[in-house]
Amino acid sequence: MKLDTAFFDKLSRLRLSMGQRTSMNLTGNRKSMQKGTSMEFSDFREYMTGDDIRRIDWNAYGRLDRLYVKEYMEEKEAVISILLDTSASMDYGAKKKSDLACALAAALAYLGLNNMDRVFIYDMKNMHQPFMAGGGKRALPRLVEWLSQCTFDGTADIGAAVRQLPAKGTGITVIISDFLQEEFVQDDAEEAASAVTRLLRFLAYRRQKSVLLHVLAGEELAVNLAGTKNFIDMEEESTLRLTLDAASIRVYEKALGEFIGQFKHACAKNGAFYAVCSTEQDIYQLILQDLRMLYDV
Repeated sequence: MKLDTAFFDKLSRLRLSMGQRTSMNLTGNRKSMQKGTSMEFSDFREYMTGDDIRRIDWNAYGRLDRLYVKEYMEEKEAVISILLDTSASMDYGAKKKSDLACALAAALAYLGLNNMDRVFIYDMKNMHQPFMAGGGKRALPRLVEWLSQCTFDGTADIGAAVRQLPAKGTGITVIISDFLQEEFVQDDAEEAASAVTRLLRFLAYRRQKSVLLHVLAGEELAVNLAGTKNFIDMEEESTLRLTLDAASIRVYEKALGEFIGQFKHACAKNGAFYAVCSTEQDIYQLILQDLRMLYDV
């Protein structure tokens, strides 16, 4: 889809919810665990030599005959890390999953930039050269240009990509993928669910709020093919010839439900946000309505 000015203007009133206070040491719009000089009052403490006398509460001195200073919550920037699956399977669909994935990455990155957060977008196939930006919306043209140059081919290892994330303190990590990877798609449902849980627990250990956006094509969510077809694995380039009828489609739909269910269950159990994002959905409804639980406002 086209990422134009109107698209971003509709996002300006939103802000990603941290779900916890940040501890970064850079100035921004998030409330930190540290004390500072923003306008949001935090607490009183006794005056100490060297304190700014302008922060003395003279009303408290009049009542208690002791000097107290006011403390305020210091505003800090958060770090938002967005991992984009650029494997070949993401380039599938009449409305390509890759286009929706880029639109979602752009939208969430813009929300961070608009709130003066520091944003990193990673191509999972090349984790060492992310898009990095901070300082507000002026980075938007670079963001759009970076996304336009992403190529969707080959394979990507989601677990390996997550483990390569540099430790940057408390923040938000967003994974945008179809999750069509062997460790998540296997006959042993328990093993597949364990793979998702390991991913989320690692991010929790890194003090990250996890957001998993499961991008699927409309054709994957609602199969309307019939007859004998050749199915080509876009990443392995292998071919499988199948005859599709009502019974085989029911088997597929059951497997798809279990596939999505394992992510829903693991995310709910580990306090992560999860959403299925269909290429058939209207992008504005998806971002402004279906993902509304991600925002403070």
